[in-house]
Amino acid sequence: MIGKSVQIALKREGHAVDWVRDGLAAELSLANGVYELLLLDLGLPRKSGLEILQGLRGKKNAMPVLILTARDAVSDRVKGLDAGADDYLIKPFDLDELSARIRALLRRQGGRAEPLIEHGPLRVNPVSHEVELNGTPIVLSAREFALLSALLERPGIPLSRSQLEERIYGWGEEVESNTVEVYIHSLRRKLGQGWIVNVRGVGYLVPKQA
Repeated sequence: MIGKSVQIALKREGHAVDWVRDGLAAELSLANGVYELLLLDLGLPRKSGLEILQGLRGKKNAMPVLILTARDAVSDRVKGLDAGADDYLIKPFDLDELSARIRALLRRQGGRAEPLIEHGPLRVNPVSHEVELNGTPIVLSAREFALLSALLERPGIPLSRSQLEERIYGWGEEVESNTVEVYIHSLRRKLGQGWIVNVRGVGYLVPKQA
């Protein structure tokens, strides 16, 4: 019940979410997918969350890990943090707090301290999903917002269509062949043509500011 609630809440915020229910499935997913962040329960069947975390860090994978668990003993928290977790949240937890902790971890991963993403006259608020260009509000859908946020994380570096699809769709969600292009077209219409550039044969990028 908690997993489903978390999945629904994060999807509503524009995240693409893959949810697995045991340690071996988690290990397989991590080996075959590229993720921004891992929400990890310690009490997983077949292979514990602590083993998953230790294996991840043993492979020098620096992906942020937020542990979600009902184990509230100080010793359990210490073990998780010492094994390489970045944060710890004890069940039951508030979904708003979970979202705030996720945003904080992603900011740190991206080398940002401030909550707002500013790129020239473009301001993006990950908390409220508000976007302003030259002080004028721009209304984006959840997936348009997720795609724009992905491109703004590293201006000047292109992301392929498949990378962008991974950012806006989870497993089992039907992806049409031109989905990314449709969202790119919509963002260009709302922001202006110069904000998203097509790198032929590679993907799309937001240009660096001069």
